[in-house]
Amino acid sequence: MLQYVSEIWTLTKRERKELNIFERKVCRRILGPECDNEKEIWRILTNKEIYASVKKPTIIETIKLNRLRWFGHVQRMEENRIPKRVLYMNLGTTRLRSRPRNRWQDAVREDGRIVGGKG
Repeated sequence: MLQYVSEIWTLTKRERKELNIFERKVCRRILGPECDNEKEIWRILTNKEIYASVKKPTIIETIKLNRLRWFGHVQRMEENRIPKRVLYMNLGTTRLRSRPRNRWQDAVREDGRIVGGKG
């Protein structure tokens, strides 16, 4: 449910951080505390221990892969299909003068660089 329509998300640093925190919180809840037999106390798992035990891509990595998969799907579409036309549509407007928000194409370009493609 968390990843619903994640192909079209453009995340800020703050949103990525909040998603990572949420993911670790859920994993801690599922895995539960760990008992240290020597000291006979219960302790909460560290972030490294959580990632080592889960062994799956993080939510941010999954969102990036979903975005790239959707981009590839749209690229293979015929030219007259609406999603492909919208992807390359030029609205003819200018962006704000201050630092503009990232566009979806910017996020896909960055994801492609991370995976090893050309930018």
